[in-house]
Amino acid sequence: MKKLILASNNKKKISEMKEILKEMPIEVKSLADEDIDIEVVEDGETFEENAKKKSREIYEFLLKRGDENFIVLSDDSGLSVDYLDGAPGVYSARYAGQHGDDARNNKKLLVELSGIPKEKRGAKFTCQLAMFTDQGKYYAVKGEVKGYIIEELHGEGGFGYDPLFFYEPLNKTFGELTAQEKNEVSHRGVALKELKKIISNLI
Repeated sequence: MKKLILASNNKKKISEMKEILKEMPIEVKSLADEDIDIEVVEDGETFEENAKKKSREIYEFLLKRGDENFIVLSDDSGLSVDYLDGAPGVYSARYAGQHGDDARNNKKLLVELSGIPKEKRGAKFTCQLAMFTDQGKYYAVKGEVKGYIIEELHGEGGFGYDPLFFYEPLNKTFGELTAQEKNEVSHRGVALKELKKIISNLI
């Protein structure tokens, strides 16, 4: 069976992706599952540049290691806020300085939007997927979802900016959605649905 290796060390992101892909006839593995200890520097100016770099570095490592029958998939995601001219964007995970500090990132975002009315707090989540096959073929898929940033945290679910991102069709923040609800409507869920069609033709 072909392996799909997720080029990420973010445990919550990996968990979401494994759940969404669980019905595919392919083995979904994390870097840890494959004993790969690589932290790719995300220095691109766009989500796709970062995603492609992560995917390519793991693809090249696997080739050198002699692996066969694999696909490498990476994800670069972030939040873009209208009032902040698209920030934090590619810097979403390290908006407050330290990579992956959700609490500080959320606090900084609330400070930046302090006193700003709802109509200017529009935002979107973007998920850019980048995939290399073991034959070197490259595929890119993007998913987006729109909402707005509320004034205080709501919900214990999800991660990152989820408790601040209000999704009007369900009248909840992403932090208040169940995992299943979020996977149905999120930027990552949308992108992975499209990617499943591509993967189906590769296996």
